[in-house]
Amino acid sequence: MEKIWIIGIGQFGFIAYQRLSKGNKHRHFVLVDPVQENLLRCKGANTTMEQADGVAFLEKHLKEDLEPDWIIPALPVHLAAEWLLVHMGLGSLRRIPLPGEIEPLLPNPIRGSEGNIYVSHADFTCPDDCDEPGDICTVMGEPREKNMFDILGDLRFDSFQSLNIRSHQLGPGIGGYRGGQLFELLNRVKQTEGLFLVSTACRCHGVITGLERL
Repeated sequence: MEKIWIIGIGQFGFIAYQRLSKGNKHRHFVLVDPVQENLLRCKGANTTMEQADGVAFLEKHLKEDLEPDWIIPALPVHLAAEWLLVHMGLGSLRRIPLPGEIEPLLPNPIRGSEGNIYVSHADFTCPDDCDEPGDICTVMGEPREKNMFDILGDLRFDSFQSLNIRSHQLGPGIGGYRGGQLFELLNRVKQTEGLFLVSTACRCHGVITGLERL
């Protein structure tokens, strides 16, 4: 049975659960959210509810020999970066501000209050059921530019190393990654000291966090 963890059951996590669970008896879902009311909206077979902080849940339960098939990050933080910070600890890794000089290199950048930079090929609101076709924007009907996960993975800026997790399309408007991708990211960060641009991205959108390995 396919195991899917949805971390965050707000608007997008709820939509992901509804779409992926509908008519599918061969998936087991673990739904994680600190707000009980969010979890209680989701009722269905093969579903486990976990009232917990998403980052703390991931740190406690994600094991290399017990990985879910898919992790769907649907909470208002950069889950991969936050997990790295918690897993490695303050003595090994810290968050650093992203310099303003990086923004002209990025498509439609928006800086969040927590210091992350959010990027997108779109300067409009995308439909929540986009199926992310390989080469054509579903709204504009025009060829898409280079995939965002390639742009961020290949990004070269000063002494920063660029490390990207690709988010894969699991359903219309739903992206996720394998647990093993997080451990691959962890191993790469552990191998080298210095500055990192850690990002998660699909074909069109992404988020970047600045980290320093101590």
